[in-house]
Amino acid sequence: MSDLKDNKVDYMIEVNNLIKSYGNQEVIKDVSFHVAKGEVLSIIGPSGSGKSTILRAINQLESIEGGEVIICGDTLYKEGLVLTQDQKRKIQLHNGLVFQDFNLFPHMSIKRNIAEALIYVLNKSKIEANEIALQLLDKMGLKDRADSYPSQLSGGQKQRVSIARALALKPNVLWFDEPTSALDPELTNEILKVIKNLAKEKMTMVVVTHEMSFARDISDRVIFMDEGFIAESGTPEEVFGNPKNPRTQQFLQSFNQ
Repeated sequence: MSDLKDNKVDYMIEVNNLIKSYGNQEVIKDVSFHVAKGEVLSIIGPSGSGKSTILRAINQLESIEGGEVIICGDTLYKEGLVLTQDQKRKIQLHNGLVFQDFNLFPHMSIKRNIAEALIYVLNKSKIEANEIALQLLDKMGLKDRADSYPSQLSGGQKQRVSIARALALKPNVLWFDEPTSALDPELTNEILKVIKNLAKEKMTMVVVTHEMSFARDISDRVIFMDEGFIAESGTPEEVFGNPKNPRTQQFLQSFNQ
């Protein structure tokens, strides 16, 4: 990973006129936004609005049909640009992704779940990788469970391991795809606390979430998606406190009832 300098790039993420289609159906329609260093951006909206599709496209889990995506100064997608798989993988190292369903390897201890990427992606020695894994598990309050397997953990513990694994590669931007959707309310608070602590450390984050109170508390900016468009964006005070778009008002009203 290269260390970013403040004067090297203006934004960690730049998305300009993004288009994503499935066949003839356009599901992301001319979407543009940016994320500054140390900023927390939350993307909210109803199911099917395109919020998770944006995350998946920028993290190279979906193809892109149009627009421009720049990650930490490196162009991932632009019309006419052809990148090799190695170039794409290098750009992807800027991003760390935390899935809603954990995606841990069930046959590996949680320490090994974290150490494997360090060994095979960053070429760390096994000793160094294990040391880093233990440090991250300690940060997540799970050092005493290092030799446990995913099946022996609660959902909240699994998600904390997923966050530790994403942090292990020292990404410049951490992406969360509905990180609490598989958890009950008590475990949800456990994960929200971890994310809030990362925000205090000025970790750049993009969070796709259905937790409105959390998005309001944690975010520097909020985007409301509807039918593939950005219907409204602004500070949490603007979007939650005084939404201008009738669709945003209707959506938020359903959460306040």
